[in-house]
Amino acid sequence: MQQQASSATRPAIVLDIDETSLSNWPAYRINGWGRVVNGPCDLAKGPCGLRAWQASGRAEALAPTLALVRRARELGVAVFFISGRPPTLQEATERNLREQGYTWTGVVLLPEGATFASAADFKAPERRRIEERGYTILLSMGDQESDLTGGHAQATFKLPNPVYYLP
Repeated sequence: MQQQASSATRPAIVLDIDETSLSNWPAYRINGWGRVVNGPCDLAKGPCGLRAWQASGRAEALAPTLALVRRARELGVAVFFISGRPPTLQEATERNLREQGYTWTGVVLLPEGATFASAADFKAPERRRIEERGYTILLSMGDQESDLTGGHAQATFKLPNPVYYLP
């Protein structure tokens, strides 16, 4: 990244949030590794609704991703987060990222009322918008193939996620 950052016009990286930058594993663990999206979150007895968990802002940073972001910022690389979280979680998401030590240029969540067949249908156009603002996306990283497909990044990195698959 160091070499690319020094030669790129407005270098940037794009990261997914859930299971890439922040870990939701406490919620999945109490749910027996199932994906419960709605409902309250009771980490003591379960179940734990994912949206309530995300709204609580208690997810911990994934240390290697946080180190990547810190190095990127040292090199003058812009950091963008693009997530399929609903827009009602914007404040909680930004607070959680900030409290975990992340800094960024932009955090993009799903638009109000938007539905997509695949995360790629949302994320690829968002990466294109970043490029249209004059950035060169050096890398895009996520835990789902749909976080990465659709182009608009020089390199992509898929992290493992044994818990769930999103189209």
